[in-house]
Amino acid sequence: MSKIILISSQNEEVQISREAALISSTLKAMLENPFEKENPHIELHNMDTQVLKKVVEYLEYHLEYQEVDESREDISDFEIPTEMALELLLAADYLNV
Repeated sequence: MSKIILISSQNEEVQISREAALISSTLKAMLENPFEKENPHIELHNMDTQVLKKVVEYLEYHLEYQEVDESREDISDFEIPTEMALELLLAADYLNV
């Protein structure tokens, strides 16, 4: 499983699996750029590091549970901190997730 590096507005690197990154149509379009195949780094200078980490956590969560029957009770909830909700909504809108 290959990894992609996402770079936040604080220039911090956050790793995500390629499969999880492809859930986002925005990241998918960026990864289809021929130059990104050689250097899988995507700069997201409009996204705070903590927000980016939470988005990556969600995309990995979504990837893990996308094929699972929703009636199962052993699936953990995805927790969203209240103070981060608006920023996460904006990030989700930008990334089309």
